[in-house]
Amino acid sequence: MLTNVKIVMVGGDARQTEVIRRFAELDAMLVLIGFDHLQVPYGGAMKCAMEPGAFADANAVVLPVVGTDERGVVDSVFSSQELILKREHLERLAEGAKVYTGIARPYLKSLCASCGVPVEELLERDDVAIYNSVPTAEGAIMLAIQHTDTTIHGSVSMVVGFGRTGMTLARMLKGLGAVVKVGVRCSEQFARAWECGYVPFDTNELALHVRDVDLLFNTVPTMIITAHVIAELSPRAVIIDLASRPGGTDFRFAEKRGIKAILAPSLPGLVAPKTAGRILADALVRSLLEELGRQRGRSA
Repeated sequence: MLTNVKIVMVGGDARQTEVIRRFAELDAMLVLIGFDHLQVPYGGAMKCAMEPGAFADANAVVLPVVGTDERGVVDSVFSSQELILKREHLERLAEGAKVYTGIARPYLKSLCASCGVPVEELLERDDVAIYNSVPTAEGAIMLAIQHTDTTIHGSVSMVVGFGRTGMTLARMLKGLGAVVKVGVRCSEQFARAWECGYVPFDTNELALHVRDVDLLFNTVPTMIITAHVIAELSPRAVIIDLASRPGGTDFRFAEKRGIKAILAPSLPGLVAPKTAGRILADALVRSLLEELGRQRGRSA
């Protein structure tokens, strides 16, 4: 249980409603900032403005998956007010408090460091990333179906990157009857992709393997689908880039060549917000309980 644990939630999207529900079930003291347009039926939840006093003695601050931008702005689909996280907010937290987010950009990391408040990036956790790979892969396949006039069955589909999302996506594509090519970066990944029945290749040789590709899915968050690679693609090909903004594709050159290229980050929150919210809620609860256990152990 999270009885007497004060949690400040700032901004977010539909995923946050599942987090709120889970925290309320565990009897947490919830302060909601940036949820003006959300009807909150859960007891123990209180809506507040973005004022330092709302953070006083809080044990945790929960930010959206994208955290803040480089000005400290926290997005919220449930409010029209601009929410900016500042030093004056974090200075009011209880001793041992922590900030939770999906991805921490430089502003948030610098702010937390200056206040001596640790920040935990949930999307860096293997368990969260693996669970999230399922709605990400399903969303990618949904986009592929929407933006093509052929079936995935019988297509040549390429997955660039064989990490947690790449593995799940490749498996789903193969299950739908696609011939799946997988771009890998080491011999261990090459062996695993081969064992799974895919056609593995080294990503350094990407341009040599794209000529017959119908669907190209990128999961690598650096510029890898370059103009050189796109020049080798068939005009019928569709690129779906799943990497975080700005993606790993030269979208300008793709448009110039008339190749459809779609940047699709954060698919879990778009295609399956309830599932994605439950994944975040489970991870947050585990982390909070572990942290509380460590604090109690130190004070014993």
